Amino acid sequence: MADGYSRSPKLLKGAIVQFTETPIVPIPNIIVFQYNPESLQRTLSPYVPPAPAEPPPSDPAATHAPGQAVLPPPFLGHDPAETFNLTLLLDASDALEAPESHPVAVVTGVADRIAALETLLYPTGDSLLGSLVGSINVSISIGGSGGGISAGLKKSVVRPEVPVTLFIWGPGRIVPVRLTSFAIEEQQWNQLLYPVRAKVTIGMRVITSAALAADKASSSSGKGLAKFCYDFTRAQREALALANIANTAESILGILPL
Repeated sequence: MADGYSRSPKLLKGAIVQFTETPIVPIPNIIVFQYNPESLQRTLSPYVPPAPAEPPPSDPAATHAPGQAVLPPPFLGHDPAETFNLTLLLDASDALEAPESHPVAVVTGVADRIAALETLLYPTGDSLLGSLVGSINVSISIGGSGGGISAGLKKSVVRPEVPVTLFIWGPGRIVPVRLTSFAIEEQQWNQLLYPVRAKVTIGMRVITSAALAADKASSSSGKGLAKFCYDFTRAQREALALANIANTAESILGILPL
């Protein structure tokens, strides 16, 4: 007799979180995957230092004694460039079976989910929300010989900026990313030609902690959180590597003729 208990563990869902800057607090754009992708492609490209420039022949530093070895410049290591590629499936079939609970899906299908993903590509300075809030500041100054109060409106210049985006794939992988590719394949539509089934293929590049620290132009308050997430994920990777070393040591001891 079935008691409703299942031994299968509950599978966590991946997500993408973007923090949109506002004058008060950052507003997160949380996109939880409806279905986890069937596969996740990861690519790590090791850092390759640029070739040293050849000094001109007239440069005294270029001269050296015959037979003397010319030492290369010191190697400065950097984290490898890491990228992710995945395909998300969006389907409104389940929502359309209960139209009273999902009125948005009845009208627009999965267009709202696609729009949420598309906003990851747009800078906040050009968005409608960014134009409505924080674009006009009221400045009040007291001056003049009569001590009068003059009030004026000063329009602040908002520089377009892509907000910090976090790719969350379980507790062991939370990294800041920038989207590098975005493709939508609409497969089915409703009577208003809103898509009810679609595939979205996303390419992402991980932003390293060093790149975040070197970014002096960005004023995003989410940089601190992004740097913490990158360092936290890298620390877990190093801990797993140490665990593998322990397993390897046990395997080596097992094959030694002791």
